[in-house]
Amino acid sequence: MLYLDHNATTPVLPAVIEAMGEALRRHWANPSSQHEAGQAARGALQHARAQVARCLGCQPAELVFTSGATEANHIALRGAVGHGGRAGLVVSAAEHAGVHKLVHQLGRQPGPQGVPVGVIGLQPSGGLDLAAAEALIGEATALVSVMAANNETGVLMPTAEIARLAHARGALLHVDATQLIGKLPFDFARSGADLVSVSAHKFGGPKGVGALIVRKGLNWPALFAGSQERGRRGGTENLPGIVGFGVAAEHQAWTAGNWHDRSAKLAALRDRFEARLRTACPELVVYGASQPRLPQTSFLRLGHAHADLALQKLSSLGALASSGSACSSGGQAASHVLAAMGVPREEALCAVRLSFAPDTPAADLLALADAWPRLVSDGHACSTFSHPPTGVAA
Repeated sequence: MLYLDHNATTPVLPAVIEAMGEALRRHWANPSSQHEAGQAARGALQHARAQVARCLGCQPAELVFTSGATEANHIALRGAVGHGGRAGLVVSAAEHAGVHKLVHQLGRQPGPQGVPVGVIGLQPSGGLDLAAAEALIGEATALVSVMAANNETGVLMPTAEIARLAHARGALLHVDATQLIGKLPFDFARSGADLVSVSAHKFGGPKGVGALIVRKGLNWPALFAGSQERGRRGGTENLPGIVGFGVAAEHQAWTAGNWHDRSAKLAALRDRFEARLRTACPELVVYGASQPRLPQTSFLRLGHAHADLALQKLSSLGALASSGSACSSGGQAASHVLAAMGVPREEALCAVRLSFAPDTPAADLLALADAWPRLVSDGHACSTFSHPPTGVAA
């Protein structure tokens, strides 16, 4: 099996599995309990918090452990409404579908409860429209929310420039760094962001655990009331998950010294893969290719082959990929990111996302580039499907 869906989730590191098992065996007590077993569990929680903080470049006290990036995003956006006497939210068109659904709900609340929402458009290249961002961020804007890297195209967003625009207008910046962590360096202290969301399962950790970084001194309301996480996120902590999160974060911090070489090798492999695909399929389109992007992400279409057909043939070669975001793909809906880039729906329905890892065998990937296009060049086109079949996504 050749796994090419690392943007959806990553294999759990063996050290993470071992640490979580040990936490289940030894630290089963409630970290909030005052007895010896509870304090031992609290010690494991504090150790994991320090590991994650070192990886992300923040202070341990700035971390709020959550069930994942979706919850972290909700805490950030919901908490911004009314913050500092402002109510407006500005998000990019590239944000995860969960963010768009949330701001849609907030904007549709009846009467004065409705939240003003602005959406920053994308350029045809997949980059953010900075002129539109500057026009949308105003004196009533409480929070701007922008991805660090898009989960479909891999395009890197200009978060430093957005931070400058937001802060100049007195607004705060939330960065969804879910796809960036584990692929490129990140340092919260230098990012310019006020809040940052992350998820452990995107870089070798377990599912069901993530964090929101809240800049020191920023008084942020809780989504769930309770005394845990310094009163910022109620509910007994998922200690085994957090321990696993800490080990995955420690692994990222340990490998930080070779970020440049690793990302350069991945980008070179991605470029070779796309070049080989283009040789076999001159109609190849790679979305976001002209923009800086994650080194291991390729969002493309092979001529007019529907994504479901392309994925079916890919699977027959023993390779696993997806037709975009694993949280929203399903065959019927085209990518909202491609729609924001101006890509027609019939073309967007042909898009396939491949995302690999440093240990993805280069020979296997290049052999796939030679064989895959031939299997899908049988005349099938997006327009032949009156009702596109169910999508394939891991």
